[in-house]
Amino acid sequence: MKKVLIMGCGRVGAWLAGLLDADGYQVTVLDIDATSFRRLPSDFKGTALVGNGLDQGTLKKAGIEELDAFVAATQGDNRNVMAAQIARHIFNVPRVICRIYDPLRQEIYQTLGIEAISPTTVFAQLLKERLEREEPK
Repeated sequence: MKKVLIMGCGRVGAWLAGLLDADGYQVTVLDIDATSFRRLPSDFKGTALVGNGLDQGTLKKAGIEELDAFVAATQGDNRNVMAAQIARHIFNVPRVICRIYDPLRQEIYQTLGIEAISPTTVFAQLLKERLEREEPK
């Protein structure tokens, strides 16, 4: 069973946690605001932990030393990349994925060994493809 830690329980983090949990992953969700866990599905079997994903003690409590993957999905680019670097370079998590809103930063972060996904570029590409398709009749 794969162990995944998701930092950030906003809409994306909560949705991802539900998807992975339903597929049998061992999921821990970390957020600084306990009320954010209300977004998790009612049948979520994982762990919800209040804490700061930039704090190494909190990350250890969340099981970062045994993870298969770490996902940084908070609203802040800087926070996400800092936590991703800690996961990758201090705790040697094999797979680190980071949400980055600013597409200009995405390339830089990838050179740091972090998989960076920009919802800005992903969504813009989807819209472009939709516009370029023939209109439904």
